[in-house]
Amino acid sequence: MRNLQIIGLTLGILLLILGGAELLPALADWGRSPNAYVFLASALVSLFFGGALFICNRGCRRAMTPRGAFLLTTVTWVAFSVFAAIPLYLSDLGISFVDALFETTSGITTTGSTVLVGLDGLSAGVLLWRSVVQWIGGVGIIGFALVVLPFLRVGGMQLLRTESSDKSDKIMPRARQVAGSILLVYVGLTVLIALTYHLLGMSGFDAVNHAMTTISTAGYSTHDASFAHFDSYALDMAGAVFMLMAGVPFLLYVRFVFRGEWAFWGDEQVRVLAFVVGGLVAVVTLWLWAQGTHPLEQAFRHGAFTVASLITTTGYASTDYLAWGPFAAMLFLMVTYLGAGAGSTCGGLKTMRLILCVRGAWVQCARLVYPKGMFPVRYQGKVVAPEVIDSVFGFLGLYVAANVAFALVLAWMGLDLATAVSGAATAVANVGPGIGTVIGPAGNFATLPDAAKLALAAAMLLGRLEIMTVLVLFTRGFWRA
Repeated sequence: MRNLQIIGLTLGILLLILGGAELLPALADWGRSPNAYVFLASALVSLFFGGALFICNRGCRRAMTPRGAFLLTTVTWVAFSVFAAIPLYLSDLGISFVDALFETTSGITTTGSTVLVGLDGLSAGVLLWRSVVQWIGGVGIIGFALVVLPFLRVGGMQLLRTESSDKSDKIMPRARQVAGSILLVYVGLTVLIALTYHLLGMSGFDAVNHAMTTISTAGYSTHDASFAHFDSYALDMAGAVFMLMAGVPFLLYVRFVFRGEWAFWGDEQVRVLAFVVGGLVAVVTLWLWAQGTHPLEQAFRHGAFTVASLITTTGYASTDYLAWGPFAAMLFLMVTYLGAGAGSTCGGLKTMRLILCVRGAWVQCARLVYPKGMFPVRYQGKVVAPEVIDSVFGFLGLYVAANVAFALVLAWMGLDLATAVSGAATAVANVGPGIGTVIGPAGNFATLPDAAKLALAAAMLLGRLEIMTVLVLFTRGFWRA
């Protein structure tokens, strides 16, 4: 395939970045843990392979075709997960390579599911590496959503290209400049979150780690109890706000920072997301208060934090919300599927698609009553092309099918109903915790069989890469010359 050179070049650059990043946990463990040498050796391996690929393909000047972009996306995410797993496998954790691969796949896809226990006693380097992988995955997801998916016309994401390419609303003249500006915003927000967490009581190390996994809506913590470890009302409220901020389309931050435009409330996704979050928080708060188990202040605290964590697919926990009863468990399982804004770091269906699905369904109903009527679907005040609506409905169908398929696979492996259904949902939506006693917010994925972990890792990649990007590789036409 003519795109192999540019795929090799891109993969080489990513492995060079990965190798450089592995030096950070090596420094964190230097003189404190033998894991420092493991991270250093892993960095050299990544740098060697990355450098070799870069040197062999650096003269490539070919343009990337859609076919090459599909293959590049899947290959790079799988390779990143494999190489990032090497230091965890060789460290003193004593885990299998399957467990290490599950952990890094969960990290790079910002899912937040984990097989590790005893986080409070792990070396600083291991904890930092988990956070760094999620932070890199988060910024990679934004670039993927804003540059690759519109180009490939996957799941209605071409609307993002339409908005950013319109002459009256052009943010930057080139994709590279957009990517650079997004990276600056991403770093700036990370620093802001870290400083806030530190001022509110976290140690410097905890603040940095949680800032990286908050902005990436990823959810890895440095403590087994997650945010509940800190038992701080102020930190819970700050965490809820920052998670919701990370669920906002990042192009809006770029417009604010680089053009001084406050366009947040003018975005339909933000308005709908605010309405949905407000309604969910009110329902959960009032329900907890009415049960008599929480005073109103604590009901709002845990309700707001949990809703923010799940709707942005972050996966932090301020308490074991499954102890609230079956109503809460069912509500939060449904929230798992939603997701926040397209063009953010969150997973799930995305608010933009939900808006288009509702409006598209309404138009179909109207056409049944008035067969000859003209009922255009509008988004952001513009008429949406029929092929975009078809793409969104197609994605929705595949999303549901993927959840059902992985749930059946997990059930076939012997997992109970709650674990199989919620495990598939949390993996495809890239959320983190499921429901039930095994993979709920008070448990983890360590006890699952290796086959189930590999299936869930595949589901995480499939969900993060928007399903169609991966499935197209299995069509006969893709591999024809």
